Amino acid sequence: MLLAMAAIIVGFIVLLWSADRFVLGASVMAKVFNVSPLIIGILIVGFGTSAPEMLVSAIAALEGNSGISIGNAIGSNIINVGLVLAITALFYPLQIKSRLVKREMPILLLAMAVAAALLYDLHLSFMDGAILIAGMVGMLLFTLWDVRQNSEGDALTAEWEEEMPEDSGLGFAVTWLLVGLGLLLASSKLLVWGAVEIATIMGIDDLIIGLTIVAIGTSLPELAATIAAARRSEDDIAVGNIVGSNIFNIVGVMALPGLLNPSAVAPEVMSRDFPMMVVMTVVLLIFAWNFRASREVGVISRFKGVCLLALYIAHSVMLYQAVAG
Repeated sequence: MLLAMAAIIVGFIVLLWSADRFVLGASVMAKVFNVSPLIIGILIVGFGTSAPEMLVSAIAALEGNSGISIGNAIGSNIINVGLVLAITALFYPLQIKSRLVKREMPILLLAMAVAAALLYDLHLSFMDGAILIAGMVGMLLFTLWDVRQNSEGDALTAEWEEEMPEDSGLGFAVTWLLVGLGLLLASSKLLVWGAVEIATIMGIDDLIIGLTIVAIGTSLPELAATIAAARRSEDDIAVGNIVGSNIFNIVGVMALPGLLNPSAVAPEVMSRDFPMMVVMTVVLLIFAWNFRASREVGVISRFKGVCLLALYIAHSVMLYQAVAG
């Protein structure tokens, strides 16, 4: 038990550090090749903060623990909204000005609707995974088109311009890209081993472990990135990180167990966890969207942060009741 806990702690620490190094290397490499800052921010940094979820879910699926993979994807989305964004809003109320962020939120709901239809039969097949991956490719292509059409003068564009790292050269970029990726793989495997051991010892379903311990750990990059952006008053980046990561979790991370190890989906996923994820996303959309034509800014206030946190606590109580029997 102690060894498994140590594996999880060490795995999380290395996972977070290596994800940061991977993003740094990828961002510098993109800058070397004159890629636009907004594209770097949306695609590379967005992928980087979701890299822990992706690799942990892939390894868990390959090792026959699809419950961890599915729980990680859904649990990360619940935590991103109900914990990460809620805590950020409690300390730094968020003003949402970007058209891009407001376009991504409906896309997130669409991705969830497609995923719900695919999981309705309580089985995640290879075809389901392929459809989700195709959705991810479509989303990326739409994002690139949207950036080219509508990024001029957008608040998110200006914020990403200020965030770009210095051009440190191709050698620097390749080194950190490879080191980050290698450690991401190793730490993900260590983390999955520790999580499976704890689930086995305590007699807890691996879905619960994926929804809680694993999801919290893999969401730490989003927490760090979101709070850091909010402290610098880069509110569109803060919310954009969460929305972009949640889209990727649905169409990218959720696809992996289907592609790598098609398996049954626990009934609780569709009766408890997926509905809560949808409810929290709809509430976030309502909170962030400006319904008053006289104002150009939507606000996620401290009170709204408390409401999101209350939803997360409610889901945690459901999970506790499931474990307690």
